[in-house]
Amino acid sequence: MSSRIAFASGKGGTGKTTFAVNFAHFLSLSGYKVQVADLDVEEPNAHIFLNPAIESTHSVKVWIPSFDYGKCNFCGECAKVCQFNSLFVLPKEVLLFPELCKSCKLCKRVCERHAVIDSEREVGVVREGVTGDGIYFVDGVLNVKEAMPVSVINEVKRALKEEYIQIIDAPPGTSCPFVKSVYDADIVVLVTEPTPFALHDLKSCVSFIKLLRKKIGVIVNRKIDDYLPLAEFLRSENILVFAQIPEDLRIAKAYSEGKLFLESLPEYNRSFEELFHNIERTLNGKF
Repeated sequence: MSSRIAFASGKGGTGKTTFAVNFAHFLSLSGYKVQVADLDVEEPNAHIFLNPAIESTHSVKVWIPSFDYGKCNFCGECAKVCQFNSLFVLPKEVLLFPELCKSCKLCKRVCERHAVIDSEREVGVVREGVTGDGIYFVDGVLNVKEAMPVSVINEVKRALKEEYIQIIDAPPGTSCPFVKSVYDADIVVLVTEPTPFALHDLKSCVSFIKLLRKKIGVIVNRKIDDYLPLAEFLRSENILVFAQIPEDLRIAKAYSEGKLFLESLPEYNRSFEELFHNIERTLNGKF
């Protein structure tokens, strides 16, 4: 099986990263070639559990305008067309607010005097490495105060290896970074909890993913009792539960220590076998 499997959630804290890294570990021990890509670039934490040896790091840069004052007549057309208010033209100077610039280059296209010239700035870094059990790892780290995570996500995705099973740890929520992370996945595994809050956010995720026409499945984490509203929603949407994990303080303890819980709790291997087979059958159209 060579597929791109995205683990996602409508809200943070449901266990999305926990399942992504433990599933990657399970696949690696089963003899598969695995790569993990942490696309939650604003708060990447998959490296804490996988502990990869980082072999390369490179910066992510985005386009920003610079100005040739020998050509500029300070007409203000560049600022007029900027929908993000990143430019302000003074009588003898053009002010740029780089954090607001979205690199659309419209200012350059409208400048008849060709006074807008290419420049760039760093918004984050991409790190690549290998774990002790042979998992290829890549993640992105968005610089503090930056507001353009998609640029870093795009750069991380360029490092994906097509011949591997790619495990995507997507950012939570349903905003642009989430959509960018899952739109080209072969299947999206949504991790949720049996609570009203988690169900509310799960519904938002499901509506987005169905618009993208992606195969979908659910992991119910921290299950104590049956939560009927969740069961009814999944039944109405014809969504399969790939696995259910009970409330277990030992899992929480392993997480708090930055450890893979499968290493200390091998009895959960059966749950990950079930998860793997359900993903495989869904990808093959068996469900």
